[in-house]
Amino acid sequence: MKFFLLLLGVFGLIASANAQYEAEGNEAHIPHGPHHLSILLADTRIDGEGDNSTLGIDYEYRVSPLIGLGAVIEHAYGALDATTLLAVADIHIYEGFTMQVGPGFEHRESENVFVARAGILYEFEYENFTISPQLHWDFHQGEASAMVAGFAIGFSF
Repeated sequence: MKFFLLLLGVFGLIASANAQYEAEGNEAHIPHGPHHLSILLADTRIDGEGDNSTLGIDYEYRVSPLIGLGAVIEHAYGALDATTLLAVADIHIYEGFTMQVGPGFEHRESENVFVARAGILYEFEYENFTISPQLHWDFHQGEASAMVAGFAIGFSF
């Protein structure tokens, strides 16, 4: 519940920052188009243990130069064997530095567990292609949290 309230506060700050950005007359220029699609290759660890190779797809639509909204779907292979689906907000803090937050669900065998994600990444850009090291924390309802560390390769269009 505490994390949900924190997440709600972060979304409020995003809306406030975006409104201020637009009120200051900043131009909403997004260099390579508003869509960004990437493939994530990572490792997921729960409480620092386990080795779960993770493959994911991340889609973002840039609403403004500051904020992007999107979805993430990941599957962790190994002992965890779980699929995670998230609705995320990407906050482009400074140049390639981005913070990602959002709620979602993780499906394991026959159960769904609520999950909230907080993460950081840095996008290195070359024309409309990106490579980004990423680090995310997934907080599970009533369970141990997970850390997802890896990199993504993507492109903007």
